[in-house]
Amino acid sequence: MIRIVFFLILVGLAAAGAAWVAEQTGNVVLTWGPWKAEMGLPVFVLLFGLVVVAAMLAWWIASTLWRAPGRIRRHHHARRHARGRHAITHGLLAIGHGDPTAARRHADVARRLAGDDPLTLLLHAQAAQLEGDPDGARRAFRVMAERHDTRLLGLRGLFIEAQRADDALGAVMIADEALRVAPQATWASQAVLGFRCAQGDWNGALAILDSNYTAGLIDKPTYRRQRGVLLTARAIDLEGKNRDLSRASAMEAVKLAPTLVPAAVQAAKYESEAHQVRRAMKIIEAAWVAQPHPDLADAYAHVRLGDSARQRLSRVENLAGKTPGHVEGALAIARAAIDAAEFERARDALEPFVADPTQRVAMLMAELERSEHGDAGRAREWTLRAVRARHDPAWTADGYVSDRWRPVSPVTGRLDAFQWQTPVASLPSAQRGTIESQAFEEAMLAPPRPAIGEGLAEPPRETAPAEPVAPQPTPQDNMPPRQPVDESVDDSVEKPADKPVEIIVDKAADAAPRPAAAVAVPLASARPEAPEPAPPLQAAAPEEPPGAAPIQAAPPVNAASAASTPAAGSTPSAPTALFRPRNDFGKPPETPIPAIVPIVRPPDDPGIEEEEVPRDEFAEQIAPKEQAGGWRGFLSRFGG
Repeated sequence: MIRIVFFLILVGLAAAGAAWVAEQTGNVVLTWGPWKAEMGLPVFVLLFGLVVVAAMLAWWIASTLWRAPGRIRRHHHARRHARGRHAITHGLLAIGHGDPTAARRHADVARRLAGDDPLTLLLHAQAAQLEGDPDGARRAFRVMAERHDTRLLGLRGLFIEAQRADDALGAVMIADEALRVAPQATWASQAVLGFRCAQGDWNGALAILDSNYTAGLIDKPTYRRQRGVLLTARAIDLEGKNRDLSRASAMEAVKLAPTLVPAAVQAAKYESEAHQVRRAMKIIEAAWVAQPHPDLADAYAHVRLGDSARQRLSRVENLAGKTPGHVEGALAIARAAIDAAEFERARDALEPFVADPTQRVAMLMAELERSEHGDAGRAREWTLRAVRARHDPAWTADGYVSDRWRPVSPVTGRLDAFQWQTPVASLPSAQRGTIESQAFEEAMLAPPRPAIGEGLAEPPRETAPAEPVAPQPTPQDNMPPRQPVDESVDDSVEKPADKPVEIIVDKAADAAPRPAAAVAVPLASARPEAPEPAPPLQAAAPEEPPGAAPIQAAPPVNAASAASTPAAGSTPSAPTALFRPRNDFGKPPETPIPAIVPIVRPPDDPGIEEEEVPRDEFAEQIAPKEQAGGWRGFLSRFGG
């Protein structure tokens, strides 16, 4: 609105001036040598204005032509820079989504168009890292480290590449250089601090920590905690070298970090040696409430030297009462109770954790069984459970599990990285094992099986009730020939009770498949007390009571089916034989073997020539050749 008012005012003033000039009378005469020009005042003003405008236009044209090359050059440079920035942007995006080919292509374009841009060097370095070219990445970072504006970025890249190449000394040297260039660089101070701790230079590490706190990189609680960690490490390191400095460091550390377990243990140890038992107990109790730990329990139990095992047990019970229900308290009580021979107290302490024990709980139970009852079997059972039990908490940092506390992580060099917690690898999984623990324990703890000579029978199996049949031994290939029973004999004829009954095994029935729940008589080797083996195919008939029906010869039955059920009056179930005859080969009808004297021939005797009979393959397939029994039949099966 104000601009409009000013514009209207200017237009009014110009109109008023033009009207005033037009109202003026008189002429203007210009004389230049022989030239003379005479005109009115309004015309002169108009011509003068046109000349001024023309001069201004000529000056603009001249200046534009004079500055045109520079403007063209700057426009071309800006266009190249814009294209280079476009290539840098798309190259970084390609690196972001993991496309090394596109990243390399955009990096080449950016170097051609915007080679002096710091982002171009960064794009080249990251593209080389993405392609797995460490030499190219180091060259790019080295160029960046030589420039003033990208010096710190180049040193950071060289530090990362040195870490990837496992060059610890080179990485620390680069971090030290970066710390001199920029004392506020957190990564450099952390790297140098970790290196000082790895070397055991605790004074240098404390100096770096103080400089970090002065520069405002860490807050006061973090500074107190990390200083306590460094002082604790120095106290542990100087325990056998300079006990005065070690004691001073431990006492200062427990003041700065009262919940730090190693600091509390070390300070309580020095207080106990100085006969300051109450102070030592207070230090351990403060750390125990924050984090129960077995080292604290052990230091608390032995805070007064010369105490008996029962006194240590009473003191440990007092400490465990400050954190009721915690597993570390129960383990400390159980340990002290076993040392004091208070086995019932140890069992009561471990009872809540026996259902799902950890390794330490299982090992304490094994020691308890061995110490109280001398039961090696139960101790071995608990030892087996300890192998598969859950892991106890341990000092863990960045996935690294250590058996002792350390001030820095060996993986990343981070200060105060170790925490007392359960390792990640031992956390419970949703997948169950394929072997049940109870079945595995029973199999491991089962008594050894008897030897082959002690018995070959399997345990009896439950079978469905069947018609009682007299048990018969399984026929073998090497048995002597048997005389068949004349089936024409009247079955009603009485047979004397003191004679054995002969049962004929049906060959066709023997080839039939046997039932799954077959029960056989144990082999003769299971009864070594018999002076002479009984006939293989005869079973003694039971004595006939008065007025009983006569015993009749049984019809041909399958030997396996006959052996599958016990006889009337015998044991309900008989053990199953481990070795059974094979059914995959047909058995030839048995023929009596005449008792003749074998003819012994000399080795060079070719024997009697026999006439060759032409083979009939189809006849052999239809009616296979009979197989002899005994070891000859066994060898004939395999072409012997």
